[in-house]
Amino acid sequence: MRLRSDIFVSALTRRVFSLGGFAAVEHKGADAAGAIFIRHRHRDGLETLYGPAPQNFFDEEDDGDRKFETRLTAAEPQAVADLVGRERRFDPDLWLLELEVDAVAGLFVMVDQA
Repeated sequence: MRLRSDIFVSALTRRVFSLGGFAAVEHKGADAAGAIFIRHRHRDGLETLYGPAPQNFFDEEDDGDRKFETRLTAAEPQAVADLVGRERRFDPDLWLLELEVDAVAGLFVMVDQA
């Protein structure tokens, strides 16, 4: 069983703060099952956007972890905003979490896109 979206976002936010970073909910989505997008702001002003991994990354014996894929890497903030805007028109119940932390490795499960 997968963790509710609101609980996942709350736990990730607390974890980022415990590491000395900053996290904020930029858009609150559906509490139970809203898709979660993570906007990682880098020190150089660029951003990386992570979104839910497609269902083909899940096997039959899914462990319940939320899995993310990279949607944009080291992109201009406007490019990230444009993509998130398109996603929100498609799914207004999504969550957008903003992170300012040196590295996101280990904070959430990322799938290999190869």
